[in-house]
Amino acid sequence: MSTRSRQRGGGGVVGAIKTDVQRLHGAWMELVFPRQRGRGHSVMGKWKPETLPQRIAYRGWSVLGMLGLLLLYPLTVLGFGTRYYAAKLDSTRTRLGIVGVTGIALLGWGLLTLAWGAMSYMEQVDIPFDAVLAVAAASGVATVSTALAATCSKFGGRGLTVALAYPFAMTALFLPPVVAALVTPSLEGVILEPSYDFAVWVLDNVLFVGGINEYLRGNFELEGAAYAAMWTGISFPLGWFLGVVTALANLVRPSQ
Repeated sequence: MSTRSRQRGGGGVVGAIKTDVQRLHGAWMELVFPRQRGRGHSVMGKWKPETLPQRIAYRGWSVLGMLGLLLLYPLTVLGFGTRYYAAKLDSTRTRLGIVGVTGIALLGWGLLTLAWGAMSYMEQVDIPFDAVLAVAAASGVATVSTALAATCSKFGGRGLTVALAYPFAMTALFLPPVVAALVTPSLEGVILEPSYDFAVWVLDNVLFVGGINEYLRGNFELEGAAYAAMWTGISFPLGWFLGVVTALANLVRPSQ
Protein backbone atom coordinates (compact mmCIF):
# COMPACT_ATOMS: atom_id res chain seq x y z
CA MET A 1 0.00 0.00 0.00
CA SER A 2 1.39 3.39 -0.94
CA THR A 3 2.00 6.24 1.52
CA ARG A 4 -0.63 8.30 -0.27
CA SER A 5 -3.20 5.50 0.13
CA ARG A 6 -2.45 5.22 3.86
CA GLN A 7 -2.82 8.95 4.23
CA ARG A 8 -6.21 8.77 2.61
CA GLY A 9 -7.34 6.18 5.11
CA GLY A 10 -6.81 2.94 3.17
CA GLY A 11 -6.51 1.69 -0.35
CA GLY A 12 -8.94 0.37 -2.88
CA VAL A 13 -12.67 0.93 -2.88
CA VAL A 14 -13.01 1.34 0.90
CA GLY A 15 -10.36 4.05 1.00
CA ALA A 16 -11.92 5.88 -1.96
CA ILE A 17 -15.38 5.79 -0.37
CA LYS A 18 -14.00 7.07 2.93
CA THR A 19 -12.26 9.95 1.17
CA ASP A 20 -15.39 10.79 -0.82
CA VAL A 21 -17.57 10.81 2.30
CA GLN A 22 -15.08 13.01 4.14
CA ARG A 23 -15.06 15.52 1.28
CA LEU A 24 -18.84 15.59 1.03
CA HIS A 25 -19.25 15.95 4.76
CA GLY A 26 -16.61 18.67 4.86
CA ALA A 27 -18.39 20.57 2.09
CA TRP A 28 -21.66 20.24 4.03
CA MET A 29 -20.07 21.51 7.23
CA GLU A 30 -18.49 24.44 5.42
CA LEU A 31 -21.94 25.70 4.40
CA VAL A 32 -22.31 26.95 7.99
CA PHE A 33 -18.90 26.67 9.63
CA PRO A 34 -15.62 28.01 8.18
CA ARG A 35 -12.56 25.99 7.16
CA GLN A 36 -13.99 22.48 7.31
CA ARG A 37 -12.71 20.76 4.16
CA GLY A 38 -9.05 20.98 5.07
CA ARG A 39 -8.07 22.46 1.69
CA GLY A 40 -6.51 25.88 1.44
CA HIS A 41 -6.37 26.34 5.24
CA SER A 42 -2.96 24.84 5.98
CA VAL A 43 -1.85 27.96 7.86
CA MET A 44 -4.99 28.70 9.88
CA GLY A 45 -6.01 25.09 10.35
CA LYS A 46 -9.49 23.61 10.64
CA TRP A 47 -12.00 25.66 12.60
CA LYS A 48 -13.33 24.01 15.76
CA PRO A 49 -16.21 25.07 18.04
CA GLU A 50 -15.22 26.60 21.37
CA THR A 51 -18.39 27.54 23.22
CA LEU A 52 -21.17 25.16 24.28
CA PRO A 53 -23.75 26.62 21.83
CA GLN A 54 -21.19 26.32 19.04
CA ARG A 55 -20.48 22.68 19.94
CA ILE A 56 -24.19 21.84 20.04
CA ALA A 57 -24.83 23.51 16.69
CA TYR A 58 -21.70 21.93 15.21
CA ARG A 59 -22.64 18.44 16.36
CA GLY A 60 -26.25 18.78 15.22
CA TRP A 61 -25.24 20.03 11.78
CA SER A 62 -22.71 17.22 11.50
CA VAL A 63 -25.27 14.51 12.34
CA LEU A 64 -27.74 16.03 9.88
CA GLY A 65 -25.05 15.91 7.20
CA MET A 66 -24.26 12.26 7.89
CA LEU A 67 -27.94 11.37 7.51
CA GLY A 68 -28.02 13.26 4.21
CA LEU A 69 -25.01 11.32 2.97
CA LEU A 70 -27.06 8.12 3.09
CA LEU A 71 -28.95 9.56 0.12
CA LEU A 72 -26.27 11.78 -1.33
CA TYR A 73 -23.42 9.34 -1.80
CA PRO A 74 -25.34 6.91 -4.07
CA LEU A 75 -26.17 9.96 -6.22
CA THR A 76 -22.48 10.81 -6.24
CA VAL A 77 -21.66 7.32 -7.54
CA LEU A 78 -24.26 7.86 -10.28
CA GLY A 79 -22.52 11.14 -11.03
CA PHE A 80 -19.19 9.35 -11.49
CA GLY A 81 -20.74 7.10 -14.14
CA THR A 82 -22.49 10.02 -15.85
CA ARG A 83 -19.28 12.02 -15.90
CA TYR A 84 -17.39 9.12 -17.49
CA TYR A 85 -19.81 8.77 -20.42
CA ALA A 86 -20.19 12.54 -20.75
CA ALA A 87 -16.41 12.76 -21.09
CA LYS A 88 -16.53 10.18 -23.89
CA LEU A 89 -19.16 12.22 -25.75
CA ASP A 90 -17.25 15.44 -25.12
CA SER A 91 -14.12 13.81 -26.52
CA THR A 92 -16.03 13.03 -29.71
CA ARG A 93 -17.28 16.61 -29.88
CA THR A 94 -13.70 17.87 -29.42
CA ARG A 95 -12.41 15.73 -32.28
CA LEU A 96 -15.21 16.56 -34.70
CA GLY A 97 -16.04 20.08 -33.58
CA ILE A 98 -19.51 21.58 -33.25
CA VAL A 99 -19.96 21.78 -37.03
CA GLY A 100 -18.88 18.17 -37.47
CA VAL A 101 -21.21 16.81 -34.78
CA THR A 102 -24.11 18.86 -36.10
CA GLY A 103 -23.35 17.81 -39.67
CA ILE A 104 -23.43 14.11 -38.75
CA ALA A 105 -26.74 14.54 -36.93
CA LEU A 106 -28.20 16.50 -39.84
CA LEU A 107 -27.02 13.93 -42.37
CA GLY A 108 -28.36 10.96 -40.43
CA TRP A 109 -31.76 12.47 -39.62
CA GLY A 110 -32.05 14.03 -43.06
CA LEU A 111 -31.47 10.70 -44.79
CA LEU A 112 -34.04 9.04 -42.51
CA THR A 113 -36.62 11.72 -43.30
CA LEU A 114 -35.99 11.49 -47.05
CA ALA A 115 -36.20 7.69 -46.93
CA TRP A 116 -39.56 7.68 -45.17
CA GLY A 117 -40.83 10.47 -47.40
CA ALA A 118 -39.93 8.48 -50.51
CA MET A 119 -41.47 5.29 -49.12
CA SER A 120 -44.73 7.08 -48.35
CA TYR A 121 -45.22 7.62 -52.11
CA MET A 122 -44.73 3.96 -52.95
CA GLU A 123 -47.91 2.03 -53.46
CA GLN A 124 -46.40 -1.12 -51.96
CA VAL A 125 -45.64 0.57 -48.62
CA ASP A 126 -48.42 1.97 -46.46
CA ILE A 127 -46.81 4.79 -44.46
CA PRO A 128 -49.15 7.58 -43.29
CA PHE A 129 -48.08 11.09 -44.16
CA ASP A 130 -48.39 11.99 -40.46
CA ALA A 131 -45.59 9.51 -39.73
CA VAL A 132 -43.36 11.29 -42.23
CA LEU A 133 -44.13 14.63 -40.60
CA ALA A 134 -43.32 13.14 -37.19
CA VAL A 135 -39.94 11.95 -38.43
CA ALA A 136 -39.24 15.33 -40.03
CA ALA A 137 -40.17 17.22 -36.85
CA ALA A 138 -38.09 14.89 -34.69
CA SER A 139 -35.19 15.27 -37.13
CA GLY A 140 -35.21 19.01 -36.72
CA VAL A 141 -35.47 18.85 -32.93
CA ALA A 142 -32.71 16.22 -32.63
CA THR A 143 -30.35 18.11 -34.94
CA VAL A 144 -30.87 21.43 -33.15
CA SER A 145 -30.54 19.69 -29.77
CA THR A 146 -27.24 18.12 -30.82
CA ALA A 147 -25.88 21.49 -31.96
CA LEU A 148 -27.03 23.28 -28.80
CA ALA A 149 -25.64 20.57 -26.51
CA ALA A 150 -22.24 20.72 -28.23
CA THR A 151 -22.20 24.53 -28.16
CA CYS A 152 -23.19 24.81 -24.50
CA SER A 153 -20.65 22.15 -23.53
CA LYS A 154 -17.83 23.95 -25.32
CA PHE A 155 -18.52 27.59 -24.50
CA GLY A 156 -20.65 27.43 -21.37
CA GLY A 157 -19.45 27.16 -17.82
CA ARG A 158 -20.60 24.50 -15.39
CA GLY A 159 -23.94 26.22 -14.80
CA LEU A 160 -24.82 26.46 -18.50
CA THR A 161 -23.68 22.89 -19.07
CA VAL A 162 -26.02 21.62 -16.35
CA ALA A 163 -28.91 23.89 -17.38
CA LEU A 164 -28.82 23.30 -21.14
CA ALA A 165 -26.13 20.93 -22.42
CA TYR A 166 -27.32 17.87 -20.50
CA PRO A 167 -31.04 18.33 -21.33
CA PHE A 168 -30.33 18.89 -25.03
CA ALA A 169 -28.07 15.85 -25.08
CA MET A 170 -30.85 13.76 -23.50
CA THR A 171 -33.27 15.00 -26.16
CA ALA A 172 -30.89 13.96 -28.93
CA LEU A 173 -30.53 10.51 -27.34
CA PHE A 174 -34.23 9.88 -26.61
CA LEU A 175 -35.75 10.88 -29.93
CA PRO A 176 -34.22 8.24 -32.26
CA PRO A 177 -35.77 5.16 -30.60
CA VAL A 178 -39.12 6.90 -30.09
CA VAL A 179 -39.32 8.02 -33.70
CA ALA A 180 -38.22 4.57 -34.85
CA ALA A 181 -41.11 3.07 -32.87
CA LEU A 182 -43.55 5.55 -34.41
CA VAL A 183 -42.75 4.34 -37.91
CA THR A 184 -41.91 0.69 -37.14
CA PRO A 185 -44.87 -1.34 -35.83
CA SER A 186 -42.64 -4.12 -34.47
CA LEU A 187 -41.07 -1.64 -32.00
CA GLU A 188 -44.35 -0.35 -30.58
CA GLY A 189 -44.51 -2.99 -27.87
CA VAL A 190 -40.90 -2.36 -26.86
CA ILE A 191 -40.95 1.45 -26.71
CA LEU A 192 -44.40 3.00 -27.08
CA GLU A 193 -46.37 0.71 -24.78
CA PRO A 194 -43.92 1.12 -21.86
CA SER A 195 -43.93 4.86 -22.60
CA TYR A 196 -47.72 4.88 -22.30
CA ASP A 197 -47.58 2.99 -18.98
CA PHE A 198 -44.94 5.38 -17.72
CA ALA A 199 -47.06 8.39 -18.72
CA VAL A 200 -50.05 6.94 -16.82
CA TRP A 201 -47.90 6.44 -13.73
CA VAL A 202 -46.57 10.02 -13.90
CA LEU A 203 -50.07 11.44 -14.28
CA ASP A 204 -51.42 9.43 -11.37
CA ASN A 205 -48.48 9.78 -8.98
CA VAL A 206 -46.60 12.98 -9.88
CA LEU A 207 -48.82 15.40 -11.80
CA PHE A 208 -51.93 15.00 -9.67
CA VAL A 209 -51.08 18.22 -7.83
CA GLY A 210 -53.41 21.05 -8.81
CA GLY A 211 -55.33 18.85 -11.23
CA ILE A 212 -52.54 18.92 -13.82
CA ASN A 213 -53.22 15.31 -14.75
CA GLU A 214 -56.90 15.98 -15.41
CA TYR A 215 -56.03 18.94 -17.61
CA LEU A 216 -53.55 16.90 -19.65
CA ARG A 217 -55.96 13.99 -20.03
CA GLY A 218 -58.77 16.30 -21.11
CA ASN A 219 -56.76 18.26 -23.67
CA PHE A 220 -54.15 15.87 -25.08
CA GLU A 221 -53.98 12.33 -26.39
CA LEU A 222 -50.80 10.28 -26.20
CA GLU A 223 -50.48 9.09 -29.76
CA GLY A 224 -48.22 9.71 -32.74
CA ALA A 225 -45.85 12.62 -32.38
CA ALA A 226 -47.08 13.21 -28.81
CA TYR A 227 -44.73 10.42 -27.72
CA ALA A 228 -41.78 12.36 -29.10
CA ALA A 229 -43.03 15.52 -27.36
CA MET A 230 -43.40 13.61 -24.09
CA TRP A 231 -39.83 12.32 -24.13
CA THR A 232 -38.53 15.72 -25.16
CA GLY A 233 -40.22 17.11 -22.06
CA ILE A 234 -38.80 14.35 -19.87
CA SER A 235 -35.29 14.94 -21.20
CA PHE A 236 -35.03 18.34 -19.51
CA PRO A 237 -35.62 17.39 -15.84
CA LEU A 238 -33.63 14.20 -16.40
CA GLY A 239 -30.81 16.20 -17.96
CA TRP A 240 -30.84 18.63 -15.03
CA PHE A 241 -30.73 15.72 -12.59
CA LEU A 242 -27.77 14.09 -14.35
CA GLY A 243 -26.02 17.45 -14.60
CA VAL A 244 -26.44 18.04 -10.86
CA VAL A 245 -25.12 14.60 -9.86
CA THR A 246 -22.17 15.10 -12.22
CA ALA A 247 -21.44 18.45 -10.55
CA LEU A 248 -21.63 16.64 -7.22
CA ALA A 249 -19.11 14.07 -8.48
CA ASN A 250 -16.82 16.93 -9.56
CA LEU A 251 -17.09 18.38 -6.07
CA VAL A 252 -16.05 15.09 -4.49
CA ARG A 253 -13.39 14.17 -7.04
CA PRO A 254 -12.38 17.24 -9.03
CA SER A 255 -10.15 15.19 -11.31
CA GLN A 256 -9.90 11.54 -12.31
